[in-house]
Amino acid sequence: MKPNNPFLITGYHSPEYFCDRESETSTIIDALHNGRNLTLVAPRRMGKTGLIRHAFHKLKEKEPEIVTLYMDIYSTQSLGDFIRLFANTVLGRLDNTHQKALSRIGRFIRSCRPVFTFDEFTGVPKVTVDVAPADEENTLKEIFEYLASSEQRCYIAIDEFQQIAEYPEKGVEALLRSYIQFVPNVNFIFAGSKQHVMQEMFASSKRPFYQSTQLLTIGAIDKEKYADFAISHFASHGVRLSQATFDAIYGKYDGHTWYIQNILNRLYSYNRDADMELVAYAGEQIVSELSYSYADMLKAYTLGQVRLLKAIAREGCVSELLAGDFIGRNNLKAASSVSASLKRLLENELVYKSDSGYIIYDRFMGEWLRRQLF
Repeated sequence: MKPNNPFLITGYHSPEYFCDRESETSTIIDALHNGRNLTLVAPRRMGKTGLIRHAFHKLKEKEPEIVTLYMDIYSTQSLGDFIRLFANTVLGRLDNTHQKALSRIGRFIRSCRPVFTFDEFTGVPKVTVDVAPADEENTLKEIFEYLASSEQRCYIAIDEFQQIAEYPEKGVEALLRSYIQFVPNVNFIFAGSKQHVMQEMFASSKRPFYQSTQLLTIGAIDKEKYADFAISHFASHGVRLSQATFDAIYGKYDGHTWYIQNILNRLYSYNRDADMELVAYAGEQIVSELSYSYADMLKAYTLGQVRLLKAIAREGCVSELLAGDFIGRNNLKAASSVSASLKRLLENELVYKSDSGYIIYDRFMGEWLRRQLF
């Protein structure tokens, strides 16, 4: 079923609704096809998940028999959480019959009791496991043994991979690396949004994953290709989106995919020619809908942290946050206080350090904050 609106906010549908990324897609396909694991780094909401699913779609077109699996570990808080999600993602998915799946899972998974169900639409086996803390490492070992025993070629994407660095258990990176390197029929994409953490994990000689993958960093979609994509979809809908209007949207959000998609999605839904007045209305509508959640979110932050957020929002992009003129101009406290506030805002991804300087990570939140200043 085709989507009613071609400007998708979540998920992936098909190449028809995916813009460009031809070079990045080719890089991913080439790496996996030739047995290389890959590290994919991009800011949040830049489109890395859609890119992974697009690359998997293209791979399946060429090799229908391969298995492609995706898991997002952002919400996991421990090794146990990871293992449960990993088990639920892979168990039963590398077998072409239900009987074979049940037999192989029963043969390899002995440290816990898997619960088997079947997808009501596809009939594919679904497995859930509950792992006792004492059995976690044994279960992880058994899952990798299950993967390695399969005759199927498999590609697994682990999104927000930097989350494993936050687990309370020691040595998780080394543990995963020790198993991943000995599964010849499986290749991995390790995707993450915290660039400095991902770089440290894969580029530092002190870390277990050092130089074990091919690195791919993605930025904004090419403006001209994105414009062609957007304008053609509007034209097929019988309405007009001019080059100048698209350029203004692209520039306002610095090419950040998710925010542009949100605006284009709203404009398309209005079913009329898109001009700058309509763009402004779409932005106001979105920010207004999010205002309560933003206000509630800021209740968890100190006055100093909120004032720093507002100062960054006011200026748009700040190259030197600890500079005296910035602190004085915005009536902030001492540099040490600003530094402490900045650390928390960076950790919680409210502020992002781009090549040009510090910006509010959520562009719609930045617009909302600027409105609170007056």
